[in-house]
Amino acid sequence: MQDYDVIVLGSGNAGLCAALSAREQGARVALLERAPQRFRGGNSAHTGGAFRVAYDGVDDLRQLMPDLLDSEVENSDFGRYSSDDFYGELAALSQYRADPEVLDTVVGESLPTLRWMTGKGVRFMPIYGRQAFKVEGKYRFWGGLTIEVSGGGLGLVEALLGRAERDGVELHYDCRAQALTRDGDGWRIRCADGREFRAAGVVLATGGFHANLAWRAQYLGPGWDLAKVRGTRYNTGDGIQMALDVGAVPYGNWSGCHAVFYDVNAPELGDLDRLNQQKNYFHLGLVVNADGKRFVDEGLDFRNYTYSGMGAKVLQQPSGVAWQLFDQHSHDLLPDEYRVRQATRIQADSLEELAGKLEGINANALLETLREYNAAVRREVPFNPAVRDGRSTTGLAIPKSNWANPLEQPPFVAYAVTCGITFTFGGLKVNSGAEVLDEADQPLPGLYAAGELVGNLYYVKYAGGAGLTSGSVLGRIAGAAAAARRSA
Repeated sequence: MQDYDVIVLGSGNAGLCAALSAREQGARVALLERAPQRFRGGNSAHTGGAFRVAYDGVDDLRQLMPDLLDSEVENSDFGRYSSDDFYGELAALSQYRADPEVLDTVVGESLPTLRWMTGKGVRFMPIYGRQAFKVEGKYRFWGGLTIEVSGGGLGLVEALLGRAERDGVELHYDCRAQALTRDGDGWRIRCADGREFRAAGVVLATGGFHANLAWRAQYLGPGWDLAKVRGTRYNTGDGIQMALDVGAVPYGNWSGCHAVFYDVNAPELGDLDRLNQQKNYFHLGLVVNADGKRFVDEGLDFRNYTYSGMGAKVLQQPSGVAWQLFDQHSHDLLPDEYRVRQATRIQADSLEELAGKLEGINANALLETLREYNAAVRREVPFNPAVRDGRSTTGLAIPKSNWANPLEQPPFVAYAVTCGITFTFGGLKVNSGAEVLDEADQPLPGLYAAGELVGNLYYVKYAGGAGLTSGSVLGRIAGAAAAARRSA
């Protein structure tokens, strides 16, 4: 038996923030990670590293990016993203089901928490490559996202892990926690290999169940066992199950998940050597299924507010596949995820040639779809990718509400996509202090949760960058609260 003040389960962003926060309070901290050391970092390592944060202007952002040059400020329109904006968008995307107190905590603590992270070695920078377009000589950010971590998700976890090691957090890899039991005023954890740990406070940060085929089919529905896993293979619901076994209440949108357009030939399970397999900038082009038909309004909103539902849409299509189509006008605006070496990319000098190259598609129907779409574009409305420009179509059964450009400039390019699941929405209920709650809404003393297994926040839709921010905020709170129990 190994005794600690605080035990954290999971080495992703939320768990690392919890461990660092607890260690900051003087607690002796153990971090247990199910994966081998080379696969550490959880889902966070597979992300692009974008953070959604409330800020009133560039002066707030400079607190997070002290290296921001005056020339960058001069050539960029960072705008502002107020607490009301942040709160309102997450509340609306959840169809107002998100826990208002927890959401208020995430929003209100977003800027202070990211400032705290910079002190732990995390380096933020503007997302010029993925979230800004140059319009009238200035980079203009869109969709509520302006910052990311240098080095992406891998850079994030390496920075936090490096600090955890220097601060004396004890890291245990290949340590799959399988049983959680009460032990006096604290908790006992038993791992699959027989190792046992005990602490006054425990923080669960083991993610959702996106890599559990049986749970996906049971809770998300038929066909979801066929989706590719975009993130880590180790998030199978262990932390959720252990908490339920000791009286936690299941909570949230258990039939909902974050799932995106994903390269059709990507690995079945997330691979840190093959990142950027998602294809999320469909709003700049068209998406068609094997019948040659469009099935979504690609321009309904910025992709940050719609992309997490596209995996479910494509999974419902014939054979669970689709193609994203671009001409050179829109293709030049696409970010690096479309230029990775492994992308399933088809190019042709005419639409007829392209239709003939797309394996399994109804070529005649596709050409008719493209003819109708090109004729329906409101060409008199100016195109502006940095705003909801209203450049739409008229007369189509499924409109394109913004950014509707005709496909006319060869060469034409198609990307074959399927469904890649990132994380599940259902999980545990926590309060604004990150305490895990039981069916009577009472805290389970000394048990906390942060990250993707929290079920209070995401329903139906998800705003890009919110996950890392909420994990950091609740992780920091959970770690400090768990550490305080050692002297309680």
